[in-house]
Amino acid sequence: MFKRYVHRPPAALLSLFLLAGCVPALPQGAARHATTTMPASYQGQLDLESAALMDWRELFGDEQLSALVELALENNQELNIAVQENLIASYEVMARRGEIYPSLNAGLGGGVERVSSASSQGASDEQAGLDPNLQGYSLGLYASWEVDIWGRLRNQADAASYRYLASVQGRHFMITELVAEIARLYYELMALDQRLEVVSNTVQIQRSAVDAARLQWQAARTTSLAVTRFQAELLQFQSREYELRQQIVETENRINFLVGRFPQHVDRASDHFMDMQPRTLVAGLPTQLLINRPDIRAAELQLQAADLDVSATRARYFPALSLEAGIGYSSFDILRLVETPGSLFFAVFGNLTAPLLNRTGITADYFSADARQRQAVINYERTILSAYIEVVNRLNLVENLAGSYAVRERRVARLSDSIDISTQLFQSARADYLEVLTARRESLDAQLELIETKQRQLSAVVSLYQALGGGWRRGDDDDSPADAPADDAEDDAGDEAQ
Repeated sequence: MFKRYVHRPPAALLSLFLLAGCVPALPQGAARHATTTMPASYQGQLDLESAALMDWRELFGDEQLSALVELALENNQELNIAVQENLIASYEVMARRGEIYPSLNAGLGGGVERVSSASSQGASDEQAGLDPNLQGYSLGLYASWEVDIWGRLRNQADAASYRYLASVQGRHFMITELVAEIARLYYELMALDQRLEVVSNTVQIQRSAVDAARLQWQAARTTSLAVTRFQAELLQFQSREYELRQQIVETENRINFLVGRFPQHVDRASDHFMDMQPRTLVAGLPTQLLINRPDIRAAELQLQAADLDVSATRARYFPALSLEAGIGYSSFDILRLVETPGSLFFAVFGNLTAPLLNRTGITADYFSADARQRQAVINYERTILSAYIEVVNRLNLVENLAGSYAVRERRVARLSDSIDISTQLFQSARADYLEVLTARRESLDAQLELIETKQRQLSAVVSLYQALGGGWRRGDDDDSPADAPADDAEDDAGDEAQ
């Protein structure tokens, strides 16, 4: 009978721990794996190499533009904020790693305690002749350690490591955007210079036209209305000059802001803008986007972190083992505090705890972690789809702009001829002044559109380069791949922190 009575409590405790380890089923079932299947090519284009591996200095081939990009990579405020975000993420890795290992603390304490004389402790102290206001002093080392039986702490640390790597990829993605944005603004600035030059030349030509119309009027070969209309058109062109000058100032300052400096002149060589030929880029294979695009790599790392969060939260249902120990000196007399062995003490405790009732908080966290994992799966797939569509759009844009530029170039040539013809006919009184004004206005608009198309061509190449995942690599700056082990991520975090 005695043996049966002794064995019942352990059996009951075992049943309670088994009950505590029961994990509720997820409302949506187990999360599915992300689908990374992509088309074999970009609309039939099969290239083994990708322009994403090209250095942006080689792509631009412009020393002044490269100097602006270098300055932006060093001084851009948003990029430097992202660097601090990386450091914050690396410190989170350090904190999570520290939770895995035992902690050791040194303690020194002292105080006064008065125990009731009616208590057993008070009666014993009174019989021993001790002062009712009993002093107490202690000096020792105290250790505690949560044994990571189910890998909860390890999973939390690994999740933090993957999030750190994702933050690094986020900074790389910001670099691609910064490089591309500066290049686009640089080409826009050069195009504005060309447009201003065209409008200024048109203003000079229109002044000559006003003088010619005035001579025609003085010779009674036309009316004063023609002179007035030519003068009005001249004022319209002059107004466009001021608008373009303002656009140039604003574009320069947008570049200055990105490079982190106060307003100043931006060096560029706009004279040869119309002679610049867009670079031909090879797109490579769609699957290379998984490696070259920082946003895709970041989404994959976030997915891996979310998966570890689910495992770490699930482990909270299981019993947790913690060990505590202490060793040192304790005495009611400070003069005898370090007396050995009289004042020496030590203690070792082991605790095994498990949640039994009211596990609602754990369940809510578990279900939330599962929902976030599903979000990460969908976001990863969406990022891949968005990247592929973006590349296809940029490839078609580069091709269509090339055709558009060729057509607009022929149109400019035809309208230039129409100006000479209409001017000659007007001077011989065989054409109305409205035909001259219309020809000049259409020719100016066509030239401005041609310049804009050239700008869009150059910017489209930059956008394609960005869509392929180019622009963030700087020599040996390529970090570890997206499937890097968590231990390597910890080392990277330490290097980033330094």
